[in-house]
Amino acid sequence: MKSNFKIIGAAAIVVTTVLLTGNAIAVGAADYVYVPAVSYGEREIDFKSGSIKKSGERPESAASIGFGYGVTDYWFTEVYGKYKRAEGNGTAFDAFEWENKFQLTQPGQYPIDVGFITEIERPQDHSEGYEVKFGPLLQTEFGKTQLNLNVLFQRNYRAAAANAMRAGYQWQVKYRWMPVFEFGAQGFGDVGNWNRIAPRSEQTHLIGPAVFGKIALGGRHAIRYNAAYLVGVSDTRHGNWLRTQVEYEF
Repeated sequence: MKSNFKIIGAAAIVVTTVLLTGNAIAVGAADYVYVPAVSYGEREIDFKSGSIKKSGERPESAASIGFGYGVTDYWFTEVYGKYKRAEGNGTAFDAFEWENKFQLTQPGQYPIDVGFITEIERPQDHSEGYEVKFGPLLQTEFGKTQLNLNVLFQRNYRAAAANAMRAGYQWQVKYRWMPVFEFGAQGFGDVGNWNRIAPRSEQTHLIGPAVFGKIALGGRHAIRYNAAYLVGVSDTRHGNWLRTQVEYEF
């Protein structure tokens, strides 16, 4: 019976994803898929990087390095320094970011595990104000397959130019073949303002294969990685995206 509930939960996530992609948040080069799990006392050094090549434009790349800590069994906090390189210019500091993740249910307690993410970013260009991102994190699994769906909202406050809150999504399917190597797919998207879906030509939808893994080093020490090659499926303007993430956990 529990297995049936899990399958129903997985189906609900897939259906929701299809509805979203058929119709949300600017996709950044170093973005990654959030998962709701939190480990109390875990510390990590986290490095992320990515490069986006849009049709007819020069590549844009970004990277970030952060330190995170599991403050409680339901709250994980992390601080990042972010860098970017665009339009053929050199690498430059871009922003500070403070991320907080909350695990709202225990793994396996319900058919779908639930979490919540909040991020506050202070760009180097202060005219952009403060970028705030938040949203629910959903995860379910059946057998060795894990599915994630995140619905995110983003807005810049105290910015020089007026801007509306945007809505977006992330999704991930992962087959846990073995701890050191897992495989699946990821997707990211931006469909416009939270209360008004943009025309199809103005949306961003990226999808592609992904690999994952965790290399145990003894005790709480481990290296966790994931990478994906994503292709824009909304129109050629959004091009291709290569993203990677490496974490050292201790």
